[in-house]
This record gives sequence, structure tokens and C-alpha cells, in this order.
Amino acid sequence: MAAPKNFEALRELILERRRELPKRLAQVAAFALDHPDEIAFGTAASIALAAEVQPSTLVRFSQAFGFDGFSALQAVFRERLRERNSSYEDRLAELESGELAPAGSAVILSSFIAAAHRSLDNLGTAIDPKRFESATITLASARTIHLIARRRSYPIATYMAYALSQLKIRCQIAGTASGIDDDLLAMADPGDAAFAISFSSYAPETIAQASALAARGIPVVSLTDSAFSPLAECSTVWFELVEADHAGFRSLSASMAFAMALAVGIAEERRRTQIS
Repeated sequence: MAAPKNFEALRELILERRRELPKRLAQVAAFALDHPDEIAFGTAASIALAAEVQPSTLVRFSQAFGFDGFSALQAVFRERLRERNSSYEDRLAELESGELAPAGSAVILSSFIAAAHRSLDNLGTAIDPKRFESATITLASARTIHLIARRRSYPIATYMAYALSQLKIRCQIAGTASGIDDDLLAMADPGDAAFAISFSSYAPETIAQASALAARGIPVVSLTDSAFSPLAECSTVWFELVEADHAGFRSLSASMAFAMALAVGIAEERRRTQIS
């Protein structure tokens, strides 16, 4: 097998072969796609520790995709970083170094603002325009859009419900206090569609409900944070979006921006379709 020459080709190959990989190699694959910067910057020892595998597993993983060794695979991840525009990252790094940061509790605010900027800056490259257009067409053609989310993802669904209702688009949000979500979703028909959101660690209810709708032929569009997310398995169209964090706390900056764009995109697609 010839080794992929760039990150996108490698990513596509990993996704294509993910179901056939042995357990430990699949573990490395998931870690590599979820944490590409760590693969680029880390040592074999530190990456193996973070991925909870032996360093020799990294070599076997690399060879399984046509590379001579781990350093050759790591070069692909480093090239990905060189291709990105680093000027904004440099400014944030300078801010976070402490030299320009304000003193006291304002540091916390500055750090979260910096993380939000990183998330939004990455949003443009994380979302494929053609896939986004496909998602808006799928959801715009639905009679009812079912919104499915739990825990940290729930605010995104509630915002979508508000935005869609303001745009006069029929929607139904799961996750109600009455506990009848499964009954409500059971009334969905093939003319409907669903938008599901779940980030690691994935909410079992969200995965189960999205999978149940997909099994009944109802298209599911999803927002998640990994190509190995269970939502990717059952979705007609899915998006991978990882929020930057500060001290382990992740905001929803990019996710909310994505939800806003999706809601407006659905409305615009419905308007365009009616006009034509």
C-alpha cells in the first residue's frame, strides 16, 4: 500500500478502513483523528501514553497505512499544521504566554475568549461547504425537524428550536421534562428529518434515538466531535467539530455559530425552493 501524501488522504483512508482495524490500531486511529495536533507535536512515548497504547502500536499503525515508521506518518500531521494560517495562532500564543495577559481574574476571561477565537477560527476549515449544503437541503425538505440532544449539547438544540420557530419552520425538540421523547419520535415519518448533536462522552439516549430514526429511513444530520462518534455511523450527513478548551472547559462558540448558520441556511433553502 502506498502511503497517503497528505492529511486529508490519510483521514479518508482511516475512515474507509476503520471497521477492519484491530482493536489497538482502531484506538490509535480514533486518537489521531481526534487529536491531530498532539500527533504532530508529541513524541512517540507521550502520544502512546495519551492514546493508552504501547509505542510499538504506533509503529504498527503507521505501517498498516503504508508508512515506513511512525516518524513518516507524523510528518503528514506536521505538514497539515504548516499549511494552516499560523498568524492568528501566534497572536493567541502570545496572549496566553502571560506577557500581554491582564492580571487577576481577568486572565480567565481572556483565556476563554482566546479559546472561543480558536474554535471559530477552525470552524471555516472544519466544515465542508458541499456537505453543509447537502445538510440544509435535507433538513429544509422535511415536514418536521426533530432536534435530539442531551447534556452539554442540549443548549444547541434549544437554540435551534428557537431559531427555527422564529423562521416559521416546524420542529420538535427531544429531551423534554415529561419523559415522552421516545413516544414523540415514534410519530416521526419518512417525510421528517432529524438534527442530532452529541459530543464525547456521547449521550446514550441521543445515539439510541438517532439510530432508531435512521433505521426507519428518516434522514439524520448530526454534529459531533469525532469521525469515530457513534452518530457518524447512523447519519446521512455528519459534521465533525472540536471546540478549543481552557483548563479542560469547552465552550459552545463554534457549535452555536454552526447552528445559527444551519438554521438560516434551512430557511434560505426553503425560500429559494418556493420561489423556483
